[in-house]
Amino acid sequence: MKKSLFVLLALIGALFLSSCAGMAAFGEEVNRAFNGVPATMTTYAQDGRQIDRIKGESFKVSRDDRFDTTDSEGASKNDSSVLLISLGDSHISHVGSSMVLAQDGLTEVTPEGGTQVMLENTESGTPVINSFFERHQNLWKGKSKTIMIRSQDGLPIAVYAGDNVEVFPTDVPKSTWVRIDGKYLLVYRCDYTLIDNDLLS
Repeated sequence: MKKSLFVLLALIGALFLSSCAGMAAFGEEVNRAFNGVPATMTTYAQDGRQIDRIKGESFKVSRDDRFDTTDSEGASKNDSSVLLISLGDSHISHVGSSMVLAQDGLTEVTPEGGTQVMLENTESGTPVINSFFERHQNLWKGKSKTIMIRSQDGLPIAVYAGDNVEVFPTDVPKSTWVRIDGKYLLVYRCDYTLIDNDLLS
């Protein structure tokens, strides 16, 4: 009985927290749509070599739906991998190479010992409950995490860390946006590993 009550309360709490986080994410998306964010956009070759670096005061990234394919009934598959990037009063189209867009205020970090992680964890846990709380806490306030970004060949590109890290999907295939202590990071066509900082301590 107590276990069932706990699960029910956890589900109700998760729905409440999800709606709060959803409103916060929606508000940020509206702000980016109208004002953009000051950021630096860096593109990388498959081997991790930097190609371009563009700094601007008003970035807004979206999927270029002109390149969406359609199914047999003519409905869009929403699958364009082409980025349409608004910058000031101009635009950039980008597809293919890895790209990281980091909002001003985000600082790259290099973990002690470099970018290769070797760890062992012997703590027992309950995976179902652990994953449940991870998914819903992410929607509320995030956790202390480190994101290690690598090229498509697995070579180090950048490392970021924060006390309050949340991960969200985007409408662009092969991309993820991460909110790190309130700042915006877009990762496009990169390998990445996101690790709880308590595993690194």
